[in-house]
Amino acid sequence: MVGPSSSHTAGACRLGLLARALLDEEPRWANLALHGSFAATGVGHATDRALAAGVLGFPPDDERLKDALKLAVEQNVPIEIEAVDLGETVHPNSVRIQLRGDRNAVTMIGSSIGGGAVIATEIDGYPADVRGQLETLVLWHSDTPGFLARVVSVCACVELNIASVRTSRRERGEQALTTLEVDGRFADDVLSVLRRGQGVKRLAHLTTLPGF
Repeated sequence: MVGPSSSHTAGACRLGLLARALLDEEPRWANLALHGSFAATGVGHATDRALAAGVLGFPPDDERLKDALKLAVEQNVPIEIEAVDLGETVHPNSVRIQLRGDRNAVTMIGSSIGGGAVIATEIDGYPADVRGQLETLVLWHSDTPGFLARVVSVCACVELNIASVRTSRRERGEQALTTLEVDGRFADDVLSVLRRGQGVKRLAHLTTLPGF
């Protein structure tokens, strides 16, 4: 990793990478809202640059991390940075990342929980538990009967072992978000089938984060 801190630098970079993967395209704009100790010591521990590096797609051991904010300007990717209070129940090493691309937009709240490990606790307002240690699908979809069964059946057909699955919704029968972790890798043809699935609005494929 590029230092100085596994939690404030490497973990922050991984959070940026998670948000970039959720966007599923090149970011054109970013807002990084730092909470707690991320806000208090972000500049000294290079948290701001590490988050920007992840957003740009750089892994935690990439020497370009130190210059990520400058490189973002050169790549014409405006990155806004601010301090925010996300509430007393949120881990002190947390950030709200908002990204926009040409087609998609995403808002993620995530935390660096020690030793470079991270967790995304909220995606577009839906509760989540995404850690980037396994291949993960994130599906934005209609809350309809049989949706999850269809997704699971596709995984079963290609012998993908499901490690965890979680669905969050705001109202019954409206929109929902499902995260699904597997042991193994999703082939491109499997992803293509799932993207065309009934009720699927959008799908993001998250590969394992660097270092895991």
